[in-house]
Amino acid sequence: QVHLVESGGGVVQAGGSLRLSCAASGRTFSSYAMGWFRQASGKEREFVAAISGSGGNTYLADSVKGRFTISRDNAKNTAYLQMNSLKPEDTAVYYCAGSWYAGVSSAATFYKYWGQGTQVTVSS
Repeated sequence: QVHLVESGGGVVQAGGSLRLSCAASGRTFSSYAMGWFRQASGKEREFVAAISGSGGNTYLADSVKGRFTISRDNAKNTAYLQMNSLKPEDTAVYYCAGSWYAGVSSAATFYKYWGQGTQVTVSS
């Protein structure tokens, strides 16, 4: 079964950067889309970014477009979320998600495997 483990969260000043990693198990990681979601305390989970199985197609939420970059290294079975120019409103638990499909989607229901989450806190 697929197991996803996020890492790289922490506390950073506004304007700073963090890179989140998602290490995935599985035989055919390169075939399936990956996504990043976040959930702030007391709020609903929201879409952040997604990447196709090959890495050739990416989709970012408007709130992070121009600041965040999603990528993957299929040889390492790892997806990444590079977060630059962080803002206090980016503070949330960030979750890595894996799908059963090759294409990208912003819908949480599209993703069937989820990591444990990693906390990102941006201070002002």
